[in-house]
Amino acid sequence: MRLVLLPCALSLFSFLCACGDGAASRARFISIATGGTGGVYYPYGGGLAKLLNENLQGVRATAEVTAASVDNLKLIRDDKADIAFTLADTLADAIAARGVFAGSPPVPAESLAVLYDNYTQIVALKSSGFTSITDLRGKVIATGSPGSGTEIIALRLLRAAGLDPDREVQRQGLGVSESADALKDGKIAAFVWSGGLPSAALQDLAHTPGMAIAMLPSAEFLPALQRDHGSLYFRLEIPAGVYPGLDRGVPVAGVANVLVVNRAMPDDLAYDITRVLFEHQSALAAIHPEARNLSLARAVNGSPAPFHPGAQRYYREHGALK
Repeated sequence: MRLVLLPCALSLFSFLCACGDGAASRARFISIATGGTGGVYYPYGGGLAKLLNENLQGVRATAEVTAASVDNLKLIRDDKADIAFTLADTLADAIAARGVFAGSPPVPAESLAVLYDNYTQIVALKSSGFTSITDLRGKVIATGSPGSGTEIIALRLLRAAGLDPDREVQRQGLGVSESADALKDGKIAAFVWSGGLPSAALQDLAHTPGMAIAMLPSAEFLPALQRDHGSLYFRLEIPAGVYPGLDRGVPVAGVANVLVVNRAMPDDLAYDITRVLFEHQSALAAIHPEARNLSLARAVNGSPAPFHPGAQRYYREHGALK
């Protein structure tokens, strides 16, 4: 009897394993290109991955650490990421094959939603006495990691302020976490970070005993930025108290963040991702407060790239697009 039952049991086990393997092979694996761990993209993207895994059958999403906007759009171009976070100014360059994307075909990116605004946070120590970007002349500063949207806006902003970024400052290509550490250690005088509020690395820096941070204003250079690069840049104010020791609001240049996909993504999948984004916004906001700024009206305004047909269908159903 045992000799008969054992082969049957083994056959049943093999059948179940085969079924399991088949289900796994049918799963849609989605890579979400985010940014560094000290910014907003990574927790936001991790939250989105969690929601997609919980609410879309057969989807297995993973948030990937990257150098952010430029890197992310190259991953979309090379079909190595399915979803990406990016700054609107970097996206505009990517779809037009200009700037750092020159010499390659236009990136086939289409938008799902405009998510929230990035604040250009130029961080120094209060003890430095810096009050303006022009005070950075001759100083060692970090301008963002190579392949980031921060690097693009940092260089543009230095030029708008009348500083040659190649000759009048000493630049280091550091991400936000590395920049914060370098400022703590006295290795740099200031750093530029384009990110949402609050950014984890800046929170950690501002909470460090004996470290009082200062934010340098940049809104005064908006006319030059807009003249040279268009209306994708706008005025924002970093509110007082968003970081410990920041006792007054700081007017800065801002730029929108956009969630994009490759235009080859199936319409139904793009629709479902957009739907989950809105239907579970409160869960996403519990992971990072910038998700509170997502709205139907905001989501369809400010992207230089066309919206994916799947996202358009969702917005039409909800009256956000005609």
